[in-house]
Amino acid sequence: MQLPEPDADVLSRRDEIVSDLSAILAADSVIADPDGLSVYETDGLSAYRQRPLVVVLPKTTQEISNVLSYCHGSGIKVVPRGAGTGVSGGALPLADGVLLGLGKLNRIRDIDLANRCVVAEPGVTNQAITRAVEKEGFYYAPDPSSQLACSIGGNVAENSGGIHCLKYGVTTNNLLGLEIVLMDGQILRLGGRHMDAPGYDFLGLLTGSEGLLGVITEVTVRVLPKPETARAMLLGFPSHKSAGDCVGAIIAAGILPAAMEMMDKGAVEATEAFVASGYPKEAEAVLIVELDGIAVEVEDLLRRAEKIAQDFGAITAGFSESEADRQRLWAGRKATFGAVGRLAPDCYALDGTIPRAKLAEVFLRTGEFAKAHGLRVVNVFHAGDGNHHPLILFDANKPGDMEKAEALGAEILKLTVEVGGVLSGEHGIGIEKRDLMGVMFSKADLDQQQRVKCSFDPHSLLNPGKMFPTLHRCAELGRLHIRGGEMPFPDLPRY
Repeated sequence: MQLPEPDADVLSRRDEIVSDLSAILAADSVIADPDGLSVYETDGLSAYRQRPLVVVLPKTTQEISNVLSYCHGSGIKVVPRGAGTGVSGGALPLADGVLLGLGKLNRIRDIDLANRCVVAEPGVTNQAITRAVEKEGFYYAPDPSSQLACSIGGNVAENSGGIHCLKYGVTTNNLLGLEIVLMDGQILRLGGRHMDAPGYDFLGLLTGSEGLLGVITEVTVRVLPKPETARAMLLGFPSHKSAGDCVGAIIAAGILPAAMEMMDKGAVEATEAFVASGYPKEAEAVLIVELDGIAVEVEDLLRRAEKIAQDFGAITAGFSESEADRQRLWAGRKATFGAVGRLAPDCYALDGTIPRAKLAEVFLRTGEFAKAHGLRVVNVFHAGDGNHHPLILFDANKPGDMEKAEALGAEILKLTVEVGGVLSGEHGIGIEKRDLMGVMFSKADLDQQQRVKCSFDPHSLLNPGKMFPTLHRCAELGRLHIRGGEMPFPDLPRY
C-alpha cells in the first residue's frame, strides 16, 4: 500500500500552523519535535508508519472545537486518535495533517445507575468503565482483548466487539448517547440516557464511522447488572470441522452462550507457553463456551452443551468450578495476540465475519492460502458470531515477506466475502481493507457512502484516505445540500 504524497503547501506552512495551534492550546498540548512526533507515527498496525505534521492534545470539548474550526478554515487535514490500539490503520497519521490525540479527555463524568448508564470522556479505557461500577454489581459488556488499554471513544469509532458480544452485542448495542464535534467546530449531542430516540439514527451512523464524520468527545454507555452465575466450559476437538459444527449446533439448540471462542492448535500452543491456562494441546481446535444467568439455569445449559459437544466428537471437556477457575480459562484467550507475538517478529491481525456454518471451510482454505504463500497463520474466532481473526506471522525485515502477508490477507478477506461474510467485525476498514471495499460493495454503494461523508465533511479534511479506495470530490458525487433554504435541484419532489 502506498501512502499519499503530502501537500507541499501545507508542509511549507508548518511553523505557522504550529504557532497558531500553540496560541489555541496550552504549551504542553502541542507536540512538534521529532522525538515527540515519533511516538504517534503508527498505531497497532505497525506495518505502516508515517510521522504527523504536528500532534495536539486538547483537554476539553471546546478546545477540540477550536482546533477543528481553525483547521477547517485553514484547509488542514485532521486525524483523530484514541489509545492507538487499533489494527486497521484507522488512526495512521498524515505527514500534512494534525494528529488530534484524545488521551487527556480521560474522566468519567457521571455514573447514573438509576438509568443504568455511565457518561465518559473518549479517552477513558474500556475496562475502567467496568471498574467504576463493579462494586455496585454492574459492568460494561463489550470486552475487546485490548480492553485494558483501548479507549471508549475508539471503541465507538470502530464499533468494537469482544468475547462477550455474542449475547450482549457490540458497541452499538450498548451505546446510548454521544457528544461529537464536526470538522467545522460545531458541537452536537446525539441520543442521551434514554433507550431510544426519535428521528434519524445518527447515533448508529456515527458508530463505526472511523473518525471520518466527527470527533467523539463524550460517550454514554449502558451498563448491566452482573449475572448471578457465570461458568466457562473448555472443549477440545479432533478437527476444525467438528468444532465448527458444534458451534452452530449449540446455538441451533436454543442455547445462547455469553461467549463462544474458538482457537486452533497453533493458538493453543502459543498461549499455553505464555499463560498456561490448561488448554488441551492434543486438540486440533478448542472451544471456550461461557454461560451465565441464575445458577440452576447455567448448570442445565452446561450439561446440554456438553452433550452436544460429545455428539460432535469432543475429546476433552471441563468446567470452571470457581470464579478464579473461569478467569484462568479466559486468561489464555485474552492473551492470544501477545502470545502469538512471540512466534515471529511481526504479526498481521485480520478481522472478518463469516456465517457460522462456514467456520470449518474458512479454517481449511486459510491454511491452504498460507501454505501457498509460505507463511504461517494462527487462527482465533469469536465463533458464536463468526468473527474470524487470522494472525499472519511474518518478518518485515525479510525482503518480500510484507508483500506476501498483505497478499495472503487479501485472499482471506476475499474468501470471507465469498462465503457470505463481511470485511470487518470490529477492527474497522481503515487503510488495511480500504482497497478491498469494492469486493463487497458496488460503485453505487460506495458513492452513496461517500455522499454521507460529504454531508458531514464537504472538504474531506477529517481522516481522509481511510475506508474508501477512491475518494471523490464531493462535487463529483452530486452532493445534495440545501443552501439558503433552496434545494439545488428544484425539479426534485419536495416532501
